[in-house]
Amino acid sequence: VQQKRWKVETNSRLDSVLLLSSINLPGGELRRKSAEDELAMRDYLQEGDLISAEVQSIFSDGAVSLHTRSLKYGKLAQGVLVQVSPSLVKRQKTHFHDLPCGASVILGNNGFIWIYPTPEQKDDEAGGYTANLEPVPLSDREVISRLRNCIVALVTHKIMLFDTSILYCYEASLPHQIKDILKPEVTEEIVLEARQRLLDSEG
Repeated sequence: VQQKRWKVETNSRLDSVLLLSSINLPGGELRRKSAEDELAMRDYLQEGDLISAEVQSIFSDGAVSLHTRSLKYGKLAQGVLVQVSPSLVKRQKTHFHDLPCGASVILGNNGFIWIYPTPEQKDDEAGGYTANLEPVPLSDREVISRLRNCIVALVTHKIMLFDTSILYCYEASLPHQIKDILKPEVTEEIVLEARQRLLDSEG
């Protein structure tokens, strides 16, 4: 937390900057940010918080300026972070995906992937800065763990990550237990099946 800005680690050469003026205040209100907002910056975001944000501009020295003006961006509450090589994340129109298996993924272009339970209702009241800390049901945790292992399996075999490849891998892994997915022979079998389905769908 710095003067009128947050420094954000985004897996790039330099830390990125999120300006106080580039966020929606809780409640979604749009107004000039005052000295009181500056004093309350830690109430919105503090060290150790995970956020989703969009790149607004790039400075001449290569540092990135972020913004979270849209209500789909903001603080991330409960889920699992997977760090992969950015080269394996396929660029698409949208990087927010609600998968039919009951979990959602955010595929960051910087190689940070966030897997979380699909929210039942989109609450736009908080402007993206209240974290839901309700306990996550076991069934959701199992889905998230399986997705996480599937992503690691795809990365091991250098398969591009996007919603379809992750879903095909997830479906191929269903006959196996979650902890077995990362066994090399099981990983290979699952990834081969997912790769074949991708080729069939493209072909």
